[in-house]
Amino acid sequence: MRKEEVDTVLKAIIVDDEAPARSELAYLLGEVGGVEVVAEAAGVREAIEKLKEYPCDVMFLDINMPEATGLQLAEALTHLKFPPAVVFVTAYSEHALDAFEVNAVDYLLKPVEPERLAQAIARVREQVALHMQAQKSERIPVEKGGKKILIGIDTIRFVKARDDYAYLQTDTDRYFSTVSLAQLEKRLEGHGFFRVHRAFLVNLSMVEEVESIKGGTLSLSLNGVEDKIPVSRRRVSSLKKALGI
Repeated sequence: MRKEEVDTVLKAIIVDDEAPARSELAYLLGEVGGVEVVAEAAGVREAIEKLKEYPCDVMFLDINMPEATGLQLAEALTHLKFPPAVVFVTAYSEHALDAFEVNAVDYLLKPVEPERLAQAIARVREQVALHMQAQKSERIPVEKGGKKILIGIDTIRFVKARDDYAYLQTDTDRYFSTVSLAQLEKRLEGHGFFRVHRAFLVNLSMVEEVESIKGGTLSLSLNGVEDKIPVSRRRVSSLKKALGI
């Protein structure tokens, strides 16, 4: 197949517990063109480590793997500030609905047809372009000194509930919001924020240290924040998955 001409090469990670399947998909991606496979992984834990070392635009995931499923990895990726697009590549059709519930861009059945793979890559390109545009323009209205101010979402360290309202801590200041924490959680969905406590919403990219506390809970140290952020017991497990620990 002739490689298509593309403006930007997408960086990809292939995650499949079967080496021949990874090799076949890497070959097909090379034939379709416009995608560079920067890493491969045989399981979820390895995939998380590879992603830390090789940031990518798209992750091609098998679903059934020994230690954890591709669906579980995809759910964890949704909590990242800049998650890669997810394309499932599997031999089983029955997980399609679950796949799109974790925001998958496409769902390919093995053996993968080059034409379907090209369609999936085109969809990934659309999502990557939309995310880049959103990251450049995303700001949120807050109040300071009686004035309305727009601050960049990526500058927010954490959000704390305060009665029916909330305040937002950035790298330089603290701002008041007349919007509730629950509403802000929806507003910040897809930007790497995680509800660690009924009163706290945290920017995961700002987490520098995770400390275990007696009783099975955790506390977080954030970049540029003096106070430690508590993690409720029932959110510990999902937070660890989101952080890949």
